[in-house]
Amino acid sequence: MKSFFLSIALLAATIAGAQGNSASRATLPALDKSPMDMAYYPANFPVLKVQNGGTEPLLARAIYSRPLKSGRTIFGDLVPYNEVWRLGANEATEVEFFREVRIGGKKLPKGKYTVYAIVTPEQWTVIFNKETDTWGAFSYDEKKDAVRVTVPVEVLPTPVEPFSLYFEKTSAGPSMVIAWDTQRVAVPIAVR
Repeated sequence: MKSFFLSIALLAATIAGAQGNSASRATLPALDKSPMDMAYYPANFPVLKVQNGGTEPLLARAIYSRPLKSGRTIFGDLVPYNEVWRLGANEATEVEFFREVRIGGKKLPKGKYTVYAIVTPEQWTVIFNKETDTWGAFSYDEKKDAVRVTVPVEVLPTPVEPFSLYFEKTSAGPSMVIAWDTQRVAVPIAVR
């Protein structure tokens, strides 16, 4: 009988404590309109690692925000032509290479980089910059560029609603693909 009353007392104390704590809890932040996402090369690396021990080593991981087109004119309006753009929204997009690569024939050491672009209707200049953990392109410093490469724009027949960045395997090696609205670019990555 003592254990019954002890159990009732503990239950009552737990409920009272939970009710007291809920009143003092902070309100959760609202869902971001441009949520963050992550891309890997090889694609789905964490799943492959769990399933089969990750037979192919991790080469790259990108963290980026995914704004939606939402009926807006993207290139030449929301993203002005011939100006540095952070790729996506909010925090600037970052990519980390886990070994040395070559981009546009230029050596890019293992490490983390912020990725920017200067867009035109025909081509993008994609920039890998040494300054990380930045918001937007407001503090962009050209002196900290590690590599710049110019890639042609592929015009898509169907618009891509969410800003997308992913890595794909090609016959020539991996590429970092960026697609939004009716534009798609692929940045070839050479691996030794």
